[in-house]
Amino acid sequence: MTSIRITEPRSQLSVTALLLPEKAPENAAFLKAYLSAPRIVPGIHAMWTGPEISCPVPAADLEGQPYARPLPAENATLTPQPGDIVLSYVPPRMWGGNPNAIFDIGLYYGQGARLLFPIGWLAGSVVAQVLADERDRFAAACGVIRRNGACDVTFSLVEA
Repeated sequence: MTSIRITEPRSQLSVTALLLPEKAPENAAFLKAYLSAPRIVPGIHAMWTGPEISCPVPAADLEGQPYARPLPAENATLTPQPGDIVLSYVPPRMWGGNPNAIFDIGLYYGQGARLLFPIGWLAGSVVAQVLADERDRFAAACGVIRRNGACDVTFSLVEA
């Protein structure tokens, strides 16, 4: 069983999310490959999707990597629930003509989230879920990030 450790020191974010390879196999494989070593990813509170800390994978982390390929919507949602970790894939040139694909790791911490972007509705894949007993702490830390602004979120794999 594989989990993802998600931390951010200023907000005291420190939670574990269980990876869901049986429900989102290709998306889980992307995250496992991407997180083969711990990664620090810029995070910011989302503007369009509601209670989400958006962590877009830096383009430099994707260049020439075999895992940086189109991803299908698996275990798809348009309305993420608190504790959902959603991997969103946006094909090249779809958003504002950006020539690069976008891979975004969304940390959803509250009710009322929706995957409605300036380009319209876009289903994302629920690829992991924060452990139930850590969700209140998760929400509180994400609220601190919302108030503090941009941050660096560390993601690391934990094999059990």
